[in-house]
Amino acid sequence: MKTISEPYVINYPRICAVADQTGSRLELFEFFDCVGGAMWSKKQYAQSPLVESVRCVGNIMRYMLRPGHVDLALEGSKFPAGISDVAVDDREITITYIGMGGGGVGAAACRSEAEGVLRSRSDESGGGKVAGSTIWLPRRQRVVIGVDDTDTPEEGATWTLVHNIAKTVEDKNSVYLSHTIVQLYPVPYKTKNCVSLVVEFASTEPKQLIEKFQRLLKRYTLSDKTGMATYIGFSPSKQLIAFGRMVKRGEIKLKLLNSLHDDHLSIIMEGRGIIGAVAALPFYTKYAEALELCNGEI
Repeated sequence: MKTISEPYVINYPRICAVADQTGSRLELFEFFDCVGGAMWSKKQYAQSPLVESVRCVGNIMRYMLRPGHVDLALEGSKFPAGISDVAVDDREITITYIGMGGGGVGAAACRSEAEGVLRSRSDESGGGKVAGSTIWLPRRQRVVIGVDDTDTPEEGATWTLVHNIAKTVEDKNSVYLSHTIVQLYPVPYKTKNCVSLVVEFASTEPKQLIEKFQRLLKRYTLSDKTGMATYIGFSPSKQLIAFGRMVKRGEIKLKLLNSLHDDHLSIIMEGRGIIGAVAALPFYTKYAEALELCNGEI
């Protein structure tokens, strides 16, 4: 008969986080393999004053946080667990969880051994105990990469190539977070479906990540019109969002892209697909809006 080494612990596969330039806003990413536990945490942790919002994207629970410390008034069933402390310095992000009963097991034992955690401090948990843990994570930056026009009418598919490159370049320094297909306005020179791609990473080495991604894209693209753009920043600017929506609603000329000035935006490969590549950037994980097919009149 098989045995269970830790029958009362479910380890989170990975935890990581990104912060904005000022350290005033953070996003925490908890990769999970027990959906029930993750959904329970989503409901309970949302009550913490330090949690601005929480959403589930694939196998990742994403918490938008603000720094600070709060004394949580935990109460069985009603508010049994939460995030009580969030701190940021130049190199690290610190998160403190606390919970009672099974919520204490999740707060302490389950998260402290996750991949991506630099070090941790945990209380003894289980039974009816109130317990918690503090974990230290590398301070990462959000890097989003937009790509368009890698295939030909005869072969290839941009969405598959971009996903495979993203998986290949992922390492301990750059965590692959999301993949989003963005429906663009069907221009006459499209291959077939007229979509571009955006992938998202949490990285401590944005420059190296982008260089590795570009090398593989150049190697495997089937088109001489490939476009690649990057955005390194916590959230896309209003100007970039407006540009992306314009490209979804009609054919856009290159001069409009050239008038787009954003210090966080970089043009990496300047083929004809660069318009779609840039347009994809603000739609990472915004799947409903990204997939909307516009007729040019909206």
